[in-house]
Amino acid sequence: MTIASPGWFSAPSPGDIVWCRFPQGKLRGPAPKARPALVLRVGEDRGHTMVEVAYGTSQKVDTLYAGEFAITPDDRAAYEVAGLSYPTKFNLGETFELDYSETWFAVAPGAPYGQTPKLGVLHPSLVRRAKAAFDAAR
Repeated sequence: MTIASPGWFSAPSPGDIVWCRFPQGKLRGPAPKARPALVLRVGEDRGHTMVEVAYGTSQKVDTLYAGEFAITPDDRAAYEVAGLSYPTKFNLGETFELDYSETWFAVAPGAPYGQTPKLGVLHPSLVRRAKAAFDAAR
């Protein structure tokens, strides 16, 4: 059973969109700025939650490469339940497995789900799009 001890958050679910200090460039540790990330897989290590997340960015959303998909206001309800403030693309070719702790994650802006990193969820209407990006990234 996964434990949510001090400094750790309760386990998310695959498909959750979370607020993450995703490692960038040559940084080995958490980035100074949190951004959206898509939870792909959830597991545990020594009683603590581990997650595999895909990088999200609001930059160059109109240009998608293999392994990327976007969530935009044109997606209507899907955009709303994602909890995003800006059109965002997720790169399923750039993923990391991270401790689901305060080291890597932060409480989402406005705390829509309470004191957790959760911003929203991937709407079922976008699962095919995400799967196509995942397949293209592999």
